[in-house]
Amino acid sequence: MKIRNSALLLLVAILFFSCDKKRVFDEYKSVGSAWNKDSIVTFNLPEFDSTKRYNLFVTLRDNNNYPFNNLFLIVAIERPNGFTKVDTLEYQMAAPDGALLGDGFSDIKESKLFYKEKVRFRGKYKVHIKQAVRENGKVPGVTALEGITDVGFRIEKID
Repeated sequence: MKIRNSALLLLVAILFFSCDKKRVFDEYKSVGSAWNKDSIVTFNLPEFDSTKRYNLFVTLRDNNNYPFNNLFLIVAIERPNGFTKVDTLEYQMAAPDGALLGDGFSDIKESKLFYKEKVRFRGKYKVHIKQAVRENGKVPGVTALEGITDVGFRIEKID
């Protein structure tokens, strides 16, 4: 009886602490072992409450095969009327000693990268993300970006 009560209490505690009340959208898509420069990851967003504002994040899972200190992304938000706003973003992915930044206990790290704040949605949007990493002194982009395994997009409501 004690073991059953302890197990039940542990399960309830895990469920309580794992709830993420701000999250309204959180989806990942795998890019395999390397993210090709021509590969665009697309997210079809559901309709959100147009009276509320939201914070937007690009989320990534990477591993120790990621060879760079930073990451360049091209993120486009396509509105229901077809108008598309495109941003080029840069994020630091590693500490000065080369250790990957992000959360995780193993060699796989999860990074939540801030994208936009206080966004209001009216209708169904699409988000397109592609990598735009280049090596120093070289014009062509990195064809296959090693170390990024999953690309995600997260939307949180603002309280």
